[in-house]
Amino acid sequence: MTDSVLPPELEAIRSRLPEMVADLERRAPYGAALATSSAGLQVAVSDRESRVSEDQRSQGAVLSAWNGAFLQERAVGSLAPEALAGAAHALAAELELRPGPAPEPGPPRDEHLSRPTEIDPRTQTPRDKLELCQRYHAAVRGLDPHIVNAMVTYNETAEAKVFAGRGRLLSQSITRIRFQILLIVSDGQKVQRDWLMRDGTGGLEIAHIADDELRALAAEAAALLGAGRIEPGFYDVVFDPTVSGVMAHEAFGHGVEADMFVKGRARAAEYLGKRVGSPLVNLLDDPTVPGAYGSYLLDDEGQVAAPTTILREGVFERGLTDLYSAFRLGIPRTANGRRQGYERKAYARMSNTFFARGTTPVDELIAGVERGVYLRKTSSGMEDPKGWGVQVEANIGEEIAGGRRTGRLFSPVGITGYVPDILASVSAVGNDFALDGGNCGKGWKEWVPVSSGGPHLRLKARLG
Repeated sequence: MTDSVLPPELEAIRSRLPEMVADLERRAPYGAALATSSAGLQVAVSDRESRVSEDQRSQGAVLSAWNGAFLQERAVGSLAPEALAGAAHALAAELELRPGPAPEPGPPRDEHLSRPTEIDPRTQTPRDKLELCQRYHAAVRGLDPHIVNAMVTYNETAEAKVFAGRGRLLSQSITRIRFQILLIVSDGQKVQRDWLMRDGTGGLEIAHIADDELRALAAEAAALLGAGRIEPGFYDVVFDPTVSGVMAHEAFGHGVEADMFVKGRARAAEYLGKRVGSPLVNLLDDPTVPGAYGSYLLDDEGQVAAPTTILREGVFERGLTDLYSAFRLGIPRTANGRRQGYERKAYARMSNTFFARGTTPVDELIAGVERGVYLRKTSSGMEDPKGWGVQVEANIGEEIAGGRRTGRLFSPVGITGYVPDILASVSAVGNDFALDGGNCGKGWKEWVPVSSGGPHLRLKARLG
């Protein structure tokens, strides 16, 4: 097993960043610096082409200083010490200082944070990763005559960061991998798709799907050719973890990002300490989940990762903050200040957002539905934090009758509703748990890696 270390360009300036923060704080009551280095690799294999592309390494830093009202910042597309020192001096000189309190830097700490990987991706060449995708493509392509195309994709991102504040010098190294097999099937008249995904923080051990899972994927994709459209209406439903997760992310994830409270754009701000869901519902955001795609060890504003309980037994307990929103609202910080890159703004952003595991076996959860639908494999979702509406699409719905899955399929299936109504209707929570990774957009479409998930849930929802 391998522990990631800082790349040389960050190791070279790690000990210099505190000097630049001190330069800022000769004028400002609070200063900080974030230096980053990242690189990526994308591999795609389909019936038509095989493609490998590598991202040019991105390096740079952002310097932040509190002017009495907000953070002023300067981004630098270089890690050269003289460039960073010059930017710190220039930012200090241009500060428009105002009287007022300032954020606290947090307790002193000097540490490099990392997690081990089983198979370090750096030990494999891009050709090795291409051949991995080609092997999976060959394995699935002949599993069913209805398969008209198979696409295998591998995405790898290695990022390292150093944060410096007064008395704080923290760094982390993380590798994220997403591996997906997508099947396109057709019977000559109808076209459907189905997929399997593996993702996480770690090494090449993530990019593995067993043979029996490949066969099940091909069979399910072919079965979707017989899927119909569901009759719109209210149903008793069972969500699989992917649908539960997108509901958590969209319904009560974006709506509790506290920068939206500061802007007056989130209805959830009116419900702090109030019941918004069934007593069975517990919802968390936790960047410390081992191996999850949205995990990290410190956020981009120097807050060490820790879990946040958003809903406890159906009561809204607290939101997710960045430095600015926590300071303005006078509430404790959570480790959710995140940037797409050094040149982008920090927002309050989710990490791994999920419903907590319950106690009901999944078979019992389904057996409790007399007439309803089992929904799985979310394909999209969006939310309205102000109006608290949510819309999610599941790729597969399966009829439940008399407490049993009948095999009758619907695809796709839309799920809509008012967030408190949906959460209040939860009548059982499964004893299983799974997370599904992806990328979340916010602001001017700044993207950050996240995961969502949880257990199976039984509830009521409008489908169409």
